[in-house]
Amino acid sequence: MHAVGLNSYGGPEVLHLVALPDPHPGPGQVRVKVRAAGINPVDVMVRDGSLAGWFAEAQPPFVPGMDIAGTIDELGEGIDPQSGVAVGDDVVGVVDNFGGYGGYSQYVCLPAASVIAVPASLTFSAAASFLMNALTARNALDTLRLPRRSTVLVTGAADAVGAYTLALGNDEGLRMVAIAAPQDEAFLGSAGAADVIVRGENVAARVRHAYPTGVNAVVDAAGLGKQIVSAILDNGTVITLRRGTDDSFERGIKGVFVNVRERITDHVAMARLGQQVTSGLLAVRVAAVFPATEAVAAHRRLNEGGLRGRIVLDFDGLGDRR
Repeated sequence: MHAVGLNSYGGPEVLHLVALPDPHPGPGQVRVKVRAAGINPVDVMVRDGSLAGWFAEAQPPFVPGMDIAGTIDELGEGIDPQSGVAVGDDVVGVVDNFGGYGGYSQYVCLPAASVIAVPASLTFSAAASFLMNALTARNALDTLRLPRRSTVLVTGAADAVGAYTLALGNDEGLRMVAIAAPQDEAFLGSAGAADVIVRGENVAARVRHAYPTGVNAVVDAAGLGKQIVSAILDNGTVITLRRGTDDSFERGIKGVFVNVRERITDHVAMARLGQQVTSGLLAVRVAAVFPATEAVAAHRRLNEGGLRGRIVLDFDGLGDRR
């Protein structure tokens, strides 16, 4: 099969087609013929060497990609016949990528628990754009375990993780406050934000002005770190999405790193997120679709910023290359 990978770290130009052995599912796994793969910030971290320490024992090529959508074409041993998983099912899944194994591939094998049915009416490209981000949002809120009417501030709220955090938190009775650009206010209001505070200089002070006692917690999707801590009440929590940014701050405020990989076999949570996409609670936004052969251009577009939605790689154009 072919995949999009890299042999050395760097900019988008290091990505290229690589030939790899066809994978086959182990016990409890399914093989998915990938139709589309979402591009996420963690894929950039694979590409640019930010995860080089983690990959130290792996040999290139390294293949990015965690979000995939496609069709099951092979089952491993031990799949429960009553599980509802069958060859020919169209599914979306989250790949625990490592080294030469990642979602930017024609075929991936992953636990049956890591796939769910493609939500009704979604194309493969749309289906490949949401699950990892929605599961990250779910993980953040479950880590916080705040009571109803608690106030949660979300930085980077217009991005996928931020918007899903707003929607899920609002649905569960939390007061969700967004930090974002002015042009995103209408969308974020529809997503579940009770207030939108314009990002920029002195944003923590402006949050504290609006909420004098401080917010209960921050889901820091934008990675503001210490810049946002003064907006939090004593003994509150900052949820961070990048390893190494969990820390303790003044006033008993703690930083907690959440890793979506811990939840990618949580089939119940994933299936619920799929249902929430179908119901309209979670909006699916695709910014652009590129053929997998144009992964370099896709990553360059991501680097340019200003996107509202995910970029997706379309793998149909690779045909049955092996």
